[in-house]
Formats: sequence, structure tokens, C-alpha cells
Amino acid sequence: MKPVRLRDFVRDVNGWYYAVAAYDNFSTIGSVLRYIPDPSGDRIDNSKTRYRKVEFEEAYHLISKHHPEWSVLVHRIPLNQVKKVLKPDEEIERIKTHHTKVAKLVKALHLPPCSFGVTGSLLCGLEGKNSDIDGVVYGSAFGYAQKQLARSIKNGTIKDLSESLWKTVYKKRNPYTSYEEFILHEKRKQNRGQVDGTYFDLLYTRSYSDLPGFSMHKGVVLGKNRIEATVTADQFAFDSPAVYEIDHPEISRVLSFTHTYTGQAFTGERLEAQGIVEQHGKEKWLVVGTTREAKGEFIRSLSLLEKEG
Repeated sequence: MKPVRLRDFVRDVNGWYYAVAAYDNFSTIGSVLRYIPDPSGDRIDNSKTRYRKVEFEEAYHLISKHHPEWSVLVHRIPLNQVKKVLKPDEEIERIKTHHTKVAKLVKALHLPPCSFGVTGSLLCGLEGKNSDIDGVVYGSAFGYAQKQLARSIKNGTIKDLSESLWKTVYKKRNPYTSYEEFILHEKRKQNRGQVDGTYFDLLYTRSYSDLPGFSMHKGVVLGKNRIEATVTADQFAFDSPAVYEIDHPEISRVLSFTHTYTGQAFTGERLEAQGIVEQHGKEKWLVVGTTREAKGEFIRSLSLLEKEG
């Protein structure tokens, strides 16, 4: 079997669906519970079983209650408890045959085979009428997808987000930055849009050749800090966690575990970041997104702000 990657989904022996949230999935699969069977649920799979979506806090409560040994930074499912693995790139042909908006997005991006897929409820066959499209782009195809998306918005095939939708995204993300600063960073990422009125985003996942990816473990916490530094490598700036290699006398990299601060700064730019410093071996990392809301934690491109200011 191919390695289980970030943004795959797995279904356990009880029919619970989990979003894979890690790359180190050798003996257990690091994931977060997303959908559970419920007779009164508003989602129905192809076998007519009703499901409902569980939010972050409830997901951790359920795992702590039913599988406490699985509950660490993410939910660690033993391989022998996994019934099925769903891979976005392998299921995209099935999905686009019955979802015209996904088919339109696939056509607009025009990516090489096996480099694009859809995750989330669509991958699990549990989408609702108002479900967003969570696109996944693998490896080096991500940069090409961004260019194709910008081109498609320019020619009208795909629409940009409206002002009201941008405000909805800002409210949902609830970042520790102003709306104006948020928009400035987000718009240059070129990873969001609308297809026939349905919101979508493009999420990065490492190609198989880039594995193994980041190993999900917590370092020794040294305290809070705010730094300024120059980005020296941004290859995995859109990954989860986003990784920014930096030129700094103490901190070797900045990591973001929140989607809000992926793709915030690029090689050669000066960034400012505030988060928690962790010791990892001989290195110190600044980690952003150490809590769900990431209050008081951020990454911003000072170079971008100066350029646009």
C-alpha cells in the first residue's frame, strides 16, 4: 500500500471517518476525527447510513472518552483499526463524474495526472448541498496550480472571492491581524476561489518523493517569543505544518500549525513571527498555532507590508 499522507481520510472499524493530519503514519495514523454515524445526522453515505460532522473540541472529547490511548497531539489510530484509506488523488475521477463543479475546477486547473484531488466531505461521500470544495495539490504541481487559478480568474472561468465572502473567511479564521493585513497576505497566495457559487481552496500536500515529511512531536517548551528574520527556504511554506527556514542567531525555523499562516512569507523576505519556542535536538523552532485559536500568535511578511504600505 502507498504511504498514508496528509489530507487522506481513513475509516475505522466502527465507521468513523478521520482526516489524516500527519505524515509519520508508520505504526499509527495521525489524524483528527471528522464524521461519525448518527441516526439523526444530516449526511448520508452511499449505503444510506446517516452521519454528522463533529467539530474540533467534540472530536477530541470523543476520542478521549472512547479511545484515550489514541489521544495525543492528534488522534493516533492503530493500523489494525483502519478499515479503509481514501486518497484524494485516487478518488478524483469518481468524484468529478457526479460533481459538475469539481469537474469544472479540474478542467480549469488542467494539472498532470495524480497531482490533484479533493478531500473532506466530498472524498468521504458525505457532502451536503452547501459543502465547500477542498482541493489538494501534490508537490511541485502546487505552484503551477496557483498560476492556472490566477489565469482562470482572469479569463472568467473561475471567480474570485467577493468582499462579503472574504469577510466570512476572515471571521472564520479569526486571525491575530487586521482584516486589511489578512487580505493583503491572502490574495497573493492564489489558492482560493469560487466555481459556480461554491467556495474552494487549494491545499498543499507533499508528493511521495518528498516523504518522509514532518514528524509530529512536541519539543521542550522554552517560552513565548517574537522574532524578525529573513526567510532562506520556503519549499514547504504551504504544507502542514508550514515550514519557513530562516536566518536568525537562535531560531532555525518557524512552523505554523494553523492554515491561516501558511504561505505568509517567501524566500528573501523579512518576516515577523510570534509564537512558542520549542527545543528540537540542537535546534530551536518558533511554533505558531499552538492552540486552536492561536491567540497572540502570528506570522507576517514585513517585506510585503512595506511594499504595499
